Amino acid sequence: MAVTLPSRTRSAAVAILLAAALSIVPEGPAHAFTGDNHEDITRAALPWEPITLTAMADARDGAINANDHRPYFDLGPLHCDNADYLGSRYADAYPRTRDEATTELLACIRTSVARFRNAVRAADGLVDADGTVRADQSDLSSPCAWDEKAGRAKCAVLEQLGRGWHQIEDFYAHSNWSDRSAPGPIGLDNPPGLGRTELAPFFEIRRYSVMKDADWTREARERIPEDLATGCYPDFDSTGVKPADCEGRVSHNRTLNKDTPSSARSKTGDNFRRATAGATAELTRQWNDFKAELLTEHPDHRRGAQMICALVHDDPAAACP
Repeated sequence: MAVTLPSRTRSAAVAILLAAALSIVPEGPAHAFTGDNHEDITRAALPWEPITLTAMADARDGAINANDHRPYFDLGPLHCDNADYLGSRYADAYPRTRDEATTELLACIRTSVARFRNAVRAADGLVDADGTVRADQSDLSSPCAWDEKAGRAKCAVLEQLGRGWHQIEDFYAHSNWSDRSAPGPIGLDNPPGLGRTELAPFFEIRRYSVMKDADWTREARERIPEDLATGCYPDFDSTGVKPADCEGRVSHNRTLNKDTPSSARSKTGDNFRRATAGATAELTRQWNDFKAELLTEHPDHRRGAQMICALVHDDPAAACP
């Protein structure tokens, strides 16, 4: 049974853990799409030049996989975990309400909104006031650190995007948005599958980034279907409570994840393909939206266009005159 902490204690616990997430610590085992799968999805979605694409997508050292290093690994919202729910027509007295599950999913979305805003700000350092690419800020001749510390602008943008995109990719593997249930009764070990093929409407990160948090949260909440769930995983949820286990809940590990083709839920029909296809299409949307925001935010002297050029090319000083 999860321990309920007083609100001040929960807030303090989350604050301490998030502060710890700003330090560099050893890698932990993945509970998301494997690094290889994150890499495949990211490479398929982004038409970038090879060195830059590797900096983002690499299975071990890419920005897209930075959240799978501890302590980021232990934060449920950074993987869209713990939005588990099963309606009363499928289970009696499920230990998490629909509202609680939705709150966890909103916490996941909120982390991506924050990273999007950070990436837009960091992109300003890629070019001068007249739109000239800054070679020193767009150089990738040495690796980026993904340590949240000030450094080259291109590294900062890639880190913010990668850390914001990771959980969006994870959503398609960890949720029942696009998958189908196995034949037989619906229940804890076989939750309903929504079978959706469209992009999730509550990941309009660009639009949310310019809205007040209360406004986009209200809108996103209304767009979350009744039977949507992600799996319970024993990491920190948005309240700062770390459940001892996921007994009596729809489990990430045993039941819902499609992190690999051999995951239990992947073995029903083409669920793994549906998860990877959804994540790939979603990342394509997120990159296109980020480009659109830069063009809108920085129209003078083609600064936005130059920022995009600096991000996708390996030698921007030469490629983006």
